[in-house]
Amino acid sequence: MLLVWGTHLVTCKSQPALGCVYKLVKVNGLNRIKLSEDPIKTTMPGKKVLYRLYGKEGHPLADIIQEDGEPAPEGRVLCRHPNLELKRVYINPTSYKRLQKTWVKEGKVLEPLPSIHEIKKLCEDEIKMMRRDHVRLLNQRLTRSLSANQCIR
Repeated sequence: MLLVWGTHLVTCKSQPALGCVYKLVKVNGLNRIKLSEDPIKTTMPGKKVLYRLYGKEGHPLADIIQEDGEPAPEGRVLCRHPNLELKRVYINPTSYKRLQKTWVKEGKVLEPLPSIHEIKKLCEDEIKMMRRDHVRLLNQRLTRSLSANQCIR
């Protein structure tokens, strides 16, 4: 199955374009990759799983992307950027949380969807967990957000 849509189908000419991209990652059980002359636009093949790693104070340390089916992160993790070989960091998380949840599969709702108020509270709670220097408006420090295609444990 292939889903395709255009900018003016999901927005309108008088509004800015929707800031998202749909990438095909698997067809008939086979991983797919998008190739591009611009390395930053080349995708890692296969279905992904996203985790948030937390430190001992409860603040997020990093978000990592792994291939679906790989074991969840634990212990010391080496995260490597997929396009910048020298950009890597060791992280010693005390806990982690899977950030994705499947709500609909094969056209069936798996469990009741959260209300807009529940979603708002979840977002507020996540922001409260961030370090203050990451959420201030001036001179922000960036959280690490690296792809861990081949995490070394």
